[in-house]
Amino acid sequence: MSQVSQTRSTNPADYQRVPRAVAAMPKDFAAGFKIRPHSHERSQLIYATAGTMRVATRDAMWVVPPQRALWMPAHIGHSIVMASDVTMRTLYMRDDAAAFMPNACRVLSISPLLRELIVRATELPLQYDESGPAGHVIALILSELRGLQSLPLQLPMPRDPKLNQLCQALLEAPGDQRPLEAWAETINTSARTLARHFQSETGLSFGAWRQQARVLEAMGRLGNGQPVTQVAFDLGYESVSAFSAMFRRAAGASPRQFQNRPSATGEAS
Repeated sequence: MSQVSQTRSTNPADYQRVPRAVAAMPKDFAAGFKIRPHSHERSQLIYATAGTMRVATRDAMWVVPPQRALWMPAHIGHSIVMASDVTMRTLYMRDDAAAFMPNACRVLSISPLLRELIVRATELPLQYDESGPAGHVIALILSELRGLQSLPLQLPMPRDPKLNQLCQALLEAPGDQRPLEAWAETINTSARTLARHFQSETGLSFGAWRQQARVLEAMGRLGNGQPVTQVAFDLGYESVSAFSAMFRRAAGASPRQFQNRPSATGEAS
């Protein structure tokens, strides 16, 4: 754990009413750690310099590798699961400072410059001098955020309890190759009923939802530096070429191109 995270508060409540436009909190987590559903008074840029998170609201789920951040507006309930050891660096933004940001959750690309600015912000005093160098760092962060484009990379989650449980099982075992009929049996329904409910609850067919889940899982694993071959076979593909073709169609880049990018600009549109 870094020296910063040892000496600075890791309680989000301490960052909600700081009399500054932006408050930056560093906190490290072990793989598998789960943050239960909660919300904050301030809007939040959920970001990690290392490691991958799964962030979920009532309606959707996002995989957030180091090349990305998730914008979470104030008062939206969400939970977080650490898919690996995570070095989280969170920005909490006051309403007036965040007025230009989206009013819904959005995945954002993080440039190398913005990454360094966020890290620097976590090293500033909570009540930094707004007219000094620290204030310039925060101003640069806000300027960089203004130029970011959001990426359509969310996974809609069903509200029906049985269907949600099935989706959670798919997320935990993304390489599971069982067909729709076999999954229908796990919740004591017919394949036709499951297909209809899936489309109604998520707006996607079962197959399209599972592929999107695999794409997001692949992005998280590739962003964590896992070899392309390992990712392909872990996600249930019989060959690297089949996985790469699917990934390119969905992400607009090959797995290796995605993995080698310093930031995730342009991988989806």
